Amino acid sequence: MADATDELDAVADALYGVTPGEFTAARNARAAQAAGALARSIKGLRKPSVAAWAVNLLVRDGQLGEAVELSRALHEAQDDLDAAELAKLGRQRRALVAGLARSAAALAKDAGSPLSRTVVEEVERTINAAIVDESAGAAVLTGRLVRTVSADRTDDAELADAVAGSVPGVAARPEPSRDDLAARRARKAAEAAVREADRAATEAERELARLQAKLDKARERADLLHERVEEIRADLTRVQRDAEAADAELERREDERADAATRAKAAAKDADRARAALEEDR
Repeated sequence: MADATDELDAVADALYGVTPGEFTAARNARAAQAAGALARSIKGLRKPSVAAWAVNLLVRDGQLGEAVELSRALHEAQDDLDAAELAKLGRQRRALVAGLARSAAALAKDAGSPLSRTVVEEVERTINAAIVDESAGAAVLTGRLVRTVSADRTDDAELADAVAGSVPGVAARPEPSRDDLAARRARKAAEAAVREADRAATEAERELARLQAKLDKARERADLLHERVEEIRADLTRVQRDAEAADAELERREDERADAATRAKAAAKDADRARAALEEDR
């Protein structure tokens, strides 16, 4: 078993030094040269992320190994240091991490694959983990990183998953059986279905909230219009009563006028008769 592990590690050592763009073709070529379980294991090696590949370059250059050794020496001495000295060492460590990340970026650029700022930040996190955590340092210093690591996730399972091949002090991950693979695929499919259902439920809730808001607005407008209709009806009733009263008043005034006209006519006749009588007396 040790021989098979050593063989796989040796192949991985060579493969994880090539650029990510060349990795798949190089891996498949090495797998074609091998046989049996070793060929299957080589075929199963995962393509490294760009950040992991850049850290691997730094390991091969020797700079990161020297920094980790220096950090271990500082850890051994820090029990005797006061708070001010520890703070100073913390600043020095951060400066060291930033400088090593810049070196990794320079190596990547020289290899024809410049790093983005986001990738450089991933490289910094991985270098920091290697310096502050011994287990992470052992994993990173293999030079076979598949993905980056962080200081807050350095358990054996995380580190084994982040490295191709074996990790010193960490048990190798067993190759999954077909049943395990089927169960993992089924679990991933179920997780994807749950995520999709959650997304659909969230979208439906948003749509429901949007429609509810529209319904509330329409109901509020309808209530206002109904109130306005009632006000108009009340106004119309009052206007109708006022019109009826005006009609009655008009009729009464017309009757009074007619009576006055009759009296005026009678009075005029009386005046005519009185004048005629006066003329006769003369």
